[in-house]
Amino acid sequence: MTTALYFIYDSHCPWSYAATPVVNALQDAYPNMTVNLLHCAHFIGKDSAGETQMNEAAKASALPFGREHIRYANSPKNSIKVANFMGWLQQGKQANKQLAVLNALQKAHFVEGNPLNTKRDLSLVVEAFKLSPSNKIFKDELSLDAERVLDDIGEIQQLMGTNKFPALIMTVGDDAIFIDHSQYLSRPQDVVEAMKAEIAALK
Repeated sequence: MTTALYFIYDSHCPWSYAATPVVNALQDAYPNMTVNLLHCAHFIGKDSAGETQMNEAAKASALPFGREHIRYANSPKNSIKVANFMGWLQQGKQANKQLAVLNALQKAHFVEGNPLNTKRDLSLVVEAFKLSPSNKIFKDELSLDAERVLDDIGEIQQLMGTNKFPALIMTVGDDAIFIDHSQYLSRPQDVVEAMKAEIAALK
């Protein structure tokens, strides 16, 4: 059966950062599975998740948060350019790099304190993965690719009955499994056995 994973996230959300290792574990366990990373562009420069949410995500996941990120945890965040960048990457010939790129972006933001809000901020990741994005993605408004991703998210959220994020859904053939990622933040690898049991129950 064909399997696919859908991860609704925001690159500047600490809970999305905490959930990404769960996505990594599933990708490692199912290397032929299509992984769809859907950036919801929640943060547009008006607010942030804040220090309290960051501390809770850190406690739940044991992931590192760097000094510079902690220092500015309550400052407004803007993820529009990353949403554009990831939307562009998803549509291109190097879509298979999406998850590795997301991991690198999250490390840059949450560990190294990179705000990821300018072309220069993104340049190290772009160069490391030998990517050549259009200059259009560095505008201060959502690109057409990013807008299409939001349309896809809207359809999935309607199916889920909630607009909360991060969110993880695995599809197996015509069946959908909604994954409660919060159960696996401290031990991401545990999601693999849980999904094997869920898939076996579908047969």
